[in-house]
Amino acid sequence: MKKSVCVVVSGPLSPYAGGYRSDLIARGYAPWTVVSYLYSFARLSRWMAGEGIAVADLDAEQVARFVAERPNGRTGPVQRATPRGSAATLGYLRRVALAPPAPVKGHASHQALLDEFSRFLRDERGLVEDTIDWYLRVAVMFLASLPDRGADLAKVGAGDVNSFVLAQAQVRGTGSLGNVVTALRALLRFLYLHGDTPTQLAGAAPRPASWRDTGQSRGLPPQNVARLLASCDRRTGTGRRDFAILVTLSRLGLRANEAATLSLDDVHWAVGEITVHGKGNRTDRLPLPVDVGEAIAGYCRRGRPRGGCRALFVQSRAPYGSLTSHAVNKVVAAACGRCGMPVAGPHRLRHTTAAALRRAGAPLFEIGQLLRHQHAVTTAGYARDDDAALARVARRWPGSAS
Repeated sequence: MKKSVCVVVSGPLSPYAGGYRSDLIARGYAPWTVVSYLYSFARLSRWMAGEGIAVADLDAEQVARFVAERPNGRTGPVQRATPRGSAATLGYLRRVALAPPAPVKGHASHQALLDEFSRFLRDERGLVEDTIDWYLRVAVMFLASLPDRGADLAKVGAGDVNSFVLAQAQVRGTGSLGNVVTALRALLRFLYLHGDTPTQLAGAAPRPASWRDTGQSRGLPPQNVARLLASCDRRTGTGRRDFAILVTLSRLGLRANEAATLSLDDVHWAVGEITVHGKGNRTDRLPLPVDVGEAIAGYCRRGRPRGGCRALFVQSRAPYGSLTSHAVNKVVAAACGRCGMPVAGPHRLRHTTAAALRRAGAPLFEIGQLLRHQHAVTTAGYARDDDAALARVARRWPGSAS
């Protein structure tokens, strides 16, 4: 029988040692890793006591200083865990709102404005965290490009907006520039509503022209989807997870973030439905196809790590937290690599879902309901006929051999 290790924690962090231990265990860390991180927790707490630092004042800079000032010589097998353990400690204290959140890196004079913009995007717009992070990055870049770093926002004009967009156009492709303009327009609308600019400048940010539309479906051929699914090694937990993600994306047409934010509570087995949390805090219940349900059930029974995380798709290694939209993109890209196919993303699978429904004869409004589009014109851009479908209806050109 293994003897449990008791880690004594003194200093300002001592009241939170029990909660931190429980959090590490719930997130799937191995017992020795839990002990190792608790030793780091105890050393950080003693250092904070010596420096007179309160829990509410602990931030990334303080943690970096603690790591830099610690003795270089190893005093035991857990000494190596200090940097990672300290980062885990700060993450836990932020999650339970004991330590201040990570600040947005911008000019000091704009920090309050950026914080307010972040709250506006989260509470009023209902945007997801990944989108908020991107909008804030664009906001920091735009404010830094202004004369005197935008000390007086009332003087910002259309010329400043145009200059920023043109500068970004020199270093970005069409798609990336379009994302910058979308975020910039959101910032400019906020500045006007917030009373920082006297006029509405969102219209001064021109959208880049795109000629990439060929009129054909962007969906993958059915045989390519089958190759992606077959590439998953379903003898492993990670393979079962990736298989379930790919089946869910290709059959339900979910966006990457929608798949990442699915929880165990969103799957309603008794009625055969699944709840999807989409853009703008929109929530929809979709039918759960048999193959999707079987893939998810197989992963939950023989692949999903046990723990306190309620996310449906979780990381394959501790800490067992929910996947991000970036991780879902990596799952699809890795499957393409295993098949020797050009890299595609989850959005291509969303087009694939629409193309498959189109081939099956589904009307446009039904496809739009599954994809949860607000306008039929948006659905029309997804539900297009592929080459095989067009070949069946195209008339032979006079004098051609085929």
